[in-house]
Amino acid sequence: MHLRRRTFVQLTGLSGLSVAAAAVGVAATPSAAAAANAAYVFVYFTETPNQSGANYGLHVAVSTDGLNWAPLNQNNPVVTPTAGTLGLRDPFILRKQDGTFVILATDLNGTDFGQNNQYLHVWDSANLTSFTGYRRVKMHNLATHTWAPTAFWDAARGQYGIVYSANNGSDVFMVNYTSDFRTVSANQVYFSPGFAVLDGDVVVDGSTFYLYYKNLGNGLTYGARSSTGAAGSFTTYTGGLRQGNAMEAPMLVRSNSGAGWWLWGDSFSPVNNDYYAWSTSNVGGGAWTVLNQRDYTPPLNAKHGSIVGVTAAEYNGLVSRWGLPAWVRLKSSNFPDRYVRHADNVARLDAYPFDPYQDQLWKMVPGLADSAGVSFQSVNFPTHYLRHFNYEVRLDANDNTAAFRADATFTRVAGLADPTWSSFRSYNFPDRYLRHANYLLRIDPLSGASSASDRQDATFKVTS
Repeated sequence: MHLRRRTFVQLTGLSGLSVAAAAVGVAATPSAAAAANAAYVFVYFTETPNQSGANYGLHVAVSTDGLNWAPLNQNNPVVTPTAGTLGLRDPFILRKQDGTFVILATDLNGTDFGQNNQYLHVWDSANLTSFTGYRRVKMHNLATHTWAPTAFWDAARGQYGIVYSANNGSDVFMVNYTSDFRTVSANQVYFSPGFAVLDGDVVVDGSTFYLYYKNLGNGLTYGARSSTGAAGSFTTYTGGLRQGNAMEAPMLVRSNSGAGWWLWGDSFSPVNNDYYAWSTSNVGGGAWTVLNQRDYTPPLNAKHGSIVGVTAAEYNGLVSRWGLPAWVRLKSSNFPDRYVRHADNVARLDAYPFDPYQDQLWKMVPGLADSAGVSFQSVNFPTHYLRHFNYEVRLDANDNTAAFRADATFTRVAGLADPTWSSFRSYNFPDRYLRHANYLLRIDPLSGASSASDRQDATFKVTS
């Protein structure tokens, strides 16, 4: 939740599993909670720097590695609130003790952060292919907001705790307890360390409860922990974390492998709508390593979300139900915060995020001159393709001449700088490759013997 007081590849089925063969209606039983998680789900809402991509419904993305994400349903919402403000922010997803899911969200449609609202949106879902039981649950009677919910199972109580940001004279975390996410206990202060806090995320690991939060005073993210999870029992144990100018909404995520953790943070300055990430092999140690942006790609336009592990069957059911993107993006190897886009019909690399965000979306279709190659069709100008002209790359309308088709066709090969990424060799000038120079795209003679920097300029990740 952005508090304004001072005025991140088309995925296929998991190994050995066919998406086409996966059952859409995967039954959710208590055993599902114990099944091995093999993939991840990310729920979020969307915004872009100029708000043209804002949508306050529930969006869903999937990942097999927990780092690189494919938006489902063409990055359209899978469900939208029908009561309250008719919009949501800050969705949170929890797998309950019976193996099913519950989704909680802030009841706020847009960016009017001065609104008071005592309610949360709530949905149930057996397997995330449908969402049922929609209701709003009242959390308190205070003249304040109810922002950024997180929830956890408290085994000692035999209940779930719902923690959220509110103001009772200071910005604190409140908690209510529930057995069914329909009726809740009276609210009480959960965490108030003597300074204003925002956006808590609570994760239970064995007998330790971890609470990651934003300190509103200095804008840094911290981790606290407790052996009981009780209100007032948390002690901060990490130093302050931040990437970029300003960030919030920490997400603490356990790797499905059991061998590590990630911490995500949502950036809103200098531009809105980017994610950064850290990793650690020991969440209790409090030391986090900044991840290179080459290593992760958040969902397109994603804001303040939540991540949960899912089984292979659930992953395949989600993909079958909602569908993977019909478009790709091209991420630069040596400038991984930049993506290939068109602007004024010129092909270039720009730092994400930007508007119009559709300028970075491409349909990678069979090559216009040779179906064994590829061509890049613009999503927002579908009669236009990337093509080279005088070795410079631009976006032009397809005139269906042999020259255009050849100029717009590339052969995809293993990346010159990283064989797990891709490079694109010109069809009609096969000694030349698509590359960037001063952030502009062109084709130049390159090979495996070229300098490391030149080979990086010509290496891209095909992602979603």
